[in-house]
Amino acid sequence: MNKIFLATMLVVLFSCNDDSSSSDDSSEEGVDISTVVINSFKNSYTNAVSVKVSDGYITISSTGLPDHKTPYWGVGHEMYEDFPGTNHANANTSMTTYNYAMRIPVVPSEATTKEVTELGAVGMAVNGVPIYNDYEGSGVLQENAWSTFDSSGAHPGPNKDYHYHCEGTYLTVDSNNLIGFLRDGYPVYGRKDADGTYPSNLDANGGHTGTTTDFTDAIYHYHVSNNVYSTSGLYVIKSGSYHGTKGTFTQ
Repeated sequence: MNKIFLATMLVVLFSCNDDSSSSDDSSEEGVDISTVVINSFKNSYTNAVSVKVSDGYITISSTGLPDHKTPYWGVGHEMYEDFPGTNHANANTSMTTYNYAMRIPVVPSEATTKEVTELGAVGMAVNGVPIYNDYEGSGVLQENAWSTFDSSGAHPGPNKDYHYHCEGTYLTVDSNNLIGFLRDGYPVYGRKDADGTYPSNLDANGGHTGTTTDFTDAIYHYHVSNNVYSTSGLYVIKSGSYHGTKGTFTQ
């Protein structure tokens, strides 16, 4: 009887020890993004990005103008550069300033129902420029849109509102750079993970949970798609739905 009791206790103890020593890297509860946001958002040319943390939310404000070269600054501007390849200006040949403000939670959380990203700004890059998804006003991105992209995978919209759609020279090129944050508060990175490999377990919305170069605690984060978009030769930053509940983005 004693031998049976002892064997039973050993099995129970072993099972308990095995459970307690396992780590769940998929956990994302309670990850505060405020420090990373404060340290990451800046604009080295226009100095037009500010961050405010209050009442559980972060508000990032920006004029939306990039801090890098683009042909949309206009010929003669010190930050002007030519279009890549055969690309050319769209009908909106210049950019203008806005009073953007994106409000996101300090601690983002997964939404019960995933909302599809919409036309317009779905996030903000670390230099204050809006991030758009893979849609334009008339539908999914077509050649008439990406042929007007500069080297940063960006162009101005109908209201001279400059924004990114795709991976580009000044944010990320086949890297694990932090690009910015989407409206649900989750970060978006380049095509690679922190260890320099391409993630193989992205969900339908282009994200997964794990540690990053900025977060030592596992957090859900998006990646630029590693699949070439249509015949463009480009990699879109975001498609699909938000993982969390989207915050506001005003202008």
